[in-house]
Amino acid sequence: MLTNAWSFYRNAATHQSRYRPQCRLRKYVVIIAKSASNEKIFLVATTPPNQPERSPEYPVRLMQHQDSAQLGHRINQIIVRSSDAETVLQQIAQTLGEAFQVDCCLVVIKAEEQETAKFGCWYSEHDSVLPPPEQLTAMMQTGSDPLVISDDMNAIEPNSLAEWQLPSSGQAILQIPTWFQGKTNGVISLLRSQPYDWSELEKQTAKAVAASVAIAISQVEQTRLLASLQQQLHNSTQYKNLLTQITTASRSSLELNQILQLAIASTAQILQVERGLILMLKYADPLLKIRSREKIPKAKATVVCEQTNDSDLGRQESHSNSSTLLNQSFWISECLLCQHAFTSSPSPVVISDQTDQLKLKLANGIAPIFDFTLLPSLLILPLESQGTVLGFLVLQHSSDRCWHQEEIALVELISAQLSTAIIQSQTLRQVQSLVEERTTQLQRSLEIQGKLYEKTRQQIDQMRQLNQLKDEFLSTMSHELRTPLTNISLAIRMLRQPGIPAERQARYLDILEQQCNQEINLINDLLKLQQLESQQATLKLETIDIKAKIHDLGQAFEQKWADKGLTITIDLPKTSLLVETDVESFERILQELLTNAGKYSDPDTNVVLRVTNQVHQQIHQTVITLTNIGSGISSEEANYIFDKFRRGQGVTQNAIQGTGLGLALVKCLVQHLNGTIDVASSAISNSSSYETCFTLTLP
Repeated sequence: MLTNAWSFYRNAATHQSRYRPQCRLRKYVVIIAKSASNEKIFLVATTPPNQPERSPEYPVRLMQHQDSAQLGHRINQIIVRSSDAETVLQQIAQTLGEAFQVDCCLVVIKAEEQETAKFGCWYSEHDSVLPPPEQLTAMMQTGSDPLVISDDMNAIEPNSLAEWQLPSSGQAILQIPTWFQGKTNGVISLLRSQPYDWSELEKQTAKAVAASVAIAISQVEQTRLLASLQQQLHNSTQYKNLLTQITTASRSSLELNQILQLAIASTAQILQVERGLILMLKYADPLLKIRSREKIPKAKATVVCEQTNDSDLGRQESHSNSSTLLNQSFWISECLLCQHAFTSSPSPVVISDQTDQLKLKLANGIAPIFDFTLLPSLLILPLESQGTVLGFLVLQHSSDRCWHQEEIALVELISAQLSTAIIQSQTLRQVQSLVEERTTQLQRSLEIQGKLYEKTRQQIDQMRQLNQLKDEFLSTMSHELRTPLTNISLAIRMLRQPGIPAERQARYLDILEQQCNQEINLINDLLKLQQLESQQATLKLETIDIKAKIHDLGQAFEQKWADKGLTITIDLPKTSLLVETDVESFERILQELLTNAGKYSDPDTNVVLRVTNQVHQQIHQTVITLTNIGSGISSEEANYIFDKFRRGQGVTQNAIQGTGLGLALVKCLVQHLNGTIDVASSAISNSSSYETCFTLTLP
């Protein structure tokens, strides 16, 4: 009976001009009946207005040779080739749309709560009737059962029509949900702009292809989730580095304004807001510093730090004659926003858009510096310590912005650190003021005693230093002085023997001259070290081209190293290297480093001397690296390699000459030139030798 009723109604709807010309059927008619198994069956019919006859059939149904396996293989290839979600969904929609020869194909990912659905949509070239993709996405709900709407809408699944927003009459829809791991993760919608009777082959093929689409959607979601986690990790690292940077700055000797400017600039940059401000409060009555929720104290807010990151914002502010807000002040009793932030301390005040402004009733009575017309989004946190509001940290954005909880938590931590830094600075200033006052009083009352004490202290320090120098000299110089003197004494004794040939006399004289020169050099080095350590040496700055100096020194040392088979490679920039430095100190540094490299290099190896320029913190620097291959420097030796009379292990066994003053002199000379020197030694693979590199940096 149901079949006959449905057939009659379908014929009446399709050929109403033949049966009852005056009859006008509704847009949708739903016939509900129960089958023998007591299951509900829904039959839906529609009659397009002013369209008495059925539209022509589509030219070709789904091609027989393009089965579900082929479509699945093509979808899998799309997954492999593309990783971008939009590209994958768009290509899948195009592939299915062309395969099923429909007017539109829509592939939608099931959206989570408070998220916008992601989709890929494809239209055929001749389609001009179907709605745009955003409207189709809203209409095609991601249900858990298939939906089939044919020319007469003679079948529909699931057993409920409420969850589907049916399109206008005269359209045919085949909609298949995609299942992955027991849950629906999306939907495939095939649409035709004219009535169409979907075949069983098309339905079965669509259901079979849905499995491949479900995998593609799952991979897209996993890629999106991975990108989200990576972004969260990146943000977390940035937040941690920012907090560490501010903590380090607070513990250093930086001024408070530098700490505040560093904090607001870094925070505004990481959170990508256009403006950041720090306001400090100055109370008219210090007794009212303790916050009272019932009464707003008389306090003036002053902008002490400002950070503007957006160039367009800066141009707009410059045009309005307010390019800077530094040192601008206002009474907090005249600003409703600051009053609200003061009374709600330590909680932040969050304004995402104009709606939040209306909720807080901030339409009027706001300080001009906030300028809600230009910067409608705002986050303000009080800088509070032990119930006292010290100021405010303000972040503003030029468009509506949702302040995330992790961002608010970060700014709260920064505010706490800044509050601590402010208290420390204020306490330090108070202590310094008290110390200065007490010191002045003591200086007035004990001026004579202070002078005598200072002279006595200086004499004691000098005596202590002299004793220390004497002990060090006696303990370390005994060997260096005794050995050359022993050689000199032996050479003199041999020269006094009668009948010594002229050749042996010349050799003994050479020994005498060599040992005397060694003693003289040792004494000169000691005197030079004493001058440098006592800061008695003066700088004689000259502008020189160090390329010529380095080239001459390199040739001279290569000749000295000829017997050992050492060669030197000098790598210099093509342009001239003009440096303002002390010429004598510079040459002595290079001579000692090259001498040290020649002593400890393996025979028949190459010494590399390289010079480069760099800019560090807006300061031009010349970097000289000297690399040799030979016995290395252990990590323990590196700690004292630049100390006086300290030499590496094994130099005595290997009979390497030296006094242990060369690198100590280099260290003092480098500091004398306001430079730095470092050493690094690393083992060479498949070799017992090490590569040792001295790095000299000069301004």
